[in-house]
Amino acid sequence: MASTNDLKNGMVLKLDSGQLWSVVEFQHVKPGKGPAFVRTKLKNVLSGKVVDKTFNAGVKVETASVDRRDMQFSYMDGEYFVFMDMGTYDQIHISREIVGDAANFLLEGFEATVAMYEGSALYVELPAAVELVIEHTDPGVQGDRSTGGSKPAKLETGYEIGVPLFITTGEKIKVDTRSGEYLGRVNS
Repeated sequence: MASTNDLKNGMVLKLDSGQLWSVVEFQHVKPGKGPAFVRTKLKNVLSGKVVDKTFNAGVKVETASVDRRDMQFSYMDGEYFVFMDMGTYDQIHISREIVGDAANFLLEGFEATVAMYEGSALYVELPAAVELVIEHTDPGVQGDRSTGGSKPAKLETGYEIGVPLFITTGEKIKVDTRSGEYLGRVNS
């Protein structure tokens, strides 16, 4: 348990019949009239939904200890992604639903942050950008400019993104893991 006066960004609270909410931002407000209160913006850890919630100052809230560990993606085991804890070498199986969109950018050996709560995985977080090789894209047409349009390209993970017309098969590119957008070439 913690007081609303102790809230910090990133703290995880257990509210509304056991749901986990991460504090995105908070503000202590002391109006001229009436009691002080704490205005917060909370993000649901599982669904990603963001809500505004106001607490009276000094009220007790239940905190949840979420363990964030750096893990390495090892391999696929049927529908499960197997991650290895780099410190203990323990392996855990995480379902596709929990991995979510991160599955589009995961290759064996990639490192990710896995959030654990009471022994089960909550979500998988990748670095903001990853480097991947273009497995296939149609060749650009003579006269294409770097400022021109884009074309579809299949990454080595099987995910398809839009890339500039001058990108060719076999090139290594940087991809934003949050939006799935092309960020640039990687010079080897």
